[in-house]
Amino acid sequence: MKKVLLGVLGILLLFFAYKYYQNQKNERERLHENTSLIQEQIRNVGKLVVTEGTFSQVYSYKDSKKFYLDIFSARKKALIIVNAEVSVAYDLSKLQVEVNEDEKIVNIISIPEEEININPDIQYYDVTQDYLNKFDASDYNKIKERINKSIRRKVENSNLKSNAKNRLISELQKIYILTSSMGWKLTYNENPIQNSEELEEIKM
Repeated sequence: MKKVLLGVLGILLLFFAYKYYQNQKNERERLHENTSLIQEQIRNVGKLVVTEGTFSQVYSYKDSKKFYLDIFSARKKALIIVNAEVSVAYDLSKLQVEVNEDEKIVNIISIPEEEININPDIQYYDVTQDYLNKFDASDYNKIKERINKSIRRKVENSNLKSNAKNRLISELQKIYILTSSMGWKLTYNENPIQNSEELEEIKM
């Protein structure tokens, strides 16, 4: 009788050990599947987020040179009309993310800076220049530099950057929603993200 009980006990131990092994194996497989799904979602988010706008402005350019003890001067001037196509972009392929499978944590390490691209269409009107002071390459480079600086200030004061940031946040929220639905945690530089609204504060 004792041998029978020991045999039954041994069989039960083997059965529970097998079930435990199967459960651990199934849990590990689910973890791998979840990790693959999260990594796939992050790759899907890794795209270029672009917000575009158009800015127009009229400039006047004047330059004067003096000769012979400032007795004579040579002038040049131009009226300049600019229509600039501007884009603010986040290249999310540069998003740095670390996936900790054991602790079920997705940590955003860094978010790429926005990229501002300005493509001005410059038209010159009412161009006047004296023989001793003509327009040259340095003038056109100087004008383009001033235009780019001016347009960049306009972009800073517009809603273009905030619109681009909103689109960035909406992409990051996809990661948050996925990780939360699967029982994972999302962190930014190891600081927990408790809700999707907190994503709006991590990139200013």
